[in-house]
Amino acid sequence: MARRPSEIHVAVLMGGLSSEREVSLSSGRECATALETVGYHVTRVDAGRDLAQVLSELKPDVAFNALHGVWGEDGCVQGVLETLGLPYTHSGVLASALAMDKDKSKAVLKAAGVPVPGGGLFDRHAVAAGHVIAPPYVIKPNAEGSSVGVYLVREGEGPVAAVGAADWTHGEQVMVEPFIAGHELCVTVLGEKSGPRALTITDITPTKGFYDYEAKYAPGGSRHVLPAVLPPAVFERALRLAEAAHVAMGCRGVSRSDFRYDDVKDDLVLLEVNTQPGMTPTSLVPEQAAFVGMDYPALVRWMVEDASCPR
Repeated sequence: MARRPSEIHVAVLMGGLSSEREVSLSSGRECATALETVGYHVTRVDAGRDLAQVLSELKPDVAFNALHGVWGEDGCVQGVLETLGLPYTHSGVLASALAMDKDKSKAVLKAAGVPVPGGGLFDRHAVAAGHVIAPPYVIKPNAEGSSVGVYLVREGEGPVAAVGAADWTHGEQVMVEPFIAGHELCVTVLGEKSGPRALTITDITPTKGFYDYEAKYAPGGSRHVLPAVLPPAVFERALRLAEAAHVAMGCRGVSRSDFRYDDVKDDLVLLEVNTQPGMTPTSLVPEQAAFVGMDYPALVRWMVEDASCPR
């Protein structure tokens, strides 16, 4: 017989060590409160390098991973949880590490028949010194999330000196990809036992500039059209590609695939797969879940019930 939520102790891992710490704290607070609403016994854990010791002393039944970015999202914390034998949410070690590495994940997705942007990895100093591909293009750290360290270089603009600066902390190589005009789309996928299920599509329009960190997390930073207004064939194609990406990357639990769609060229390209999508008040995953009839408490309960070890 399945245990009631009140019989299950959930440790919500939040904060962490990455540049996305504040986003993770916001996600974690929302998840913890919702889990308590459902009836779970919840402990909030600001995850640090002593995480294994903290969890060994707490002895929770499940770890709810609300961490974002390096260490929490790239397979490191997942390895700690696997070592402890503690059931946890979201993807496992391999899928997490793979999704965090944009270059390697693009190779896997391309091999699976999922269209991805061109471009590639370049030395950051070369990128700062001149155009390594023709503008317009996008510069991204190879292993960050939440649009941290992302720059859009438009036609007629010079290179981005900040990428070559001494205080740059996002790796010696950066991903440079052609900018794809058109729509910013995202698709949430739930990795259900019967197979991955794409929920719906959101079309995102930043209120200014492009879809950067501020547009993602600041109140009013972007406008969400849900469901996206697209030709039916394109809508269906995006759903199926998101499911294919979830499988190809080996994701578990919830994932979110981000696309660009050029409606002039009818070009749909998957930018990246997120294995730890945000759960803040402005985040896309809970918004899409609510649209298909799964409110926030039901969503986090589904994640806890899906938790396992190994992943």
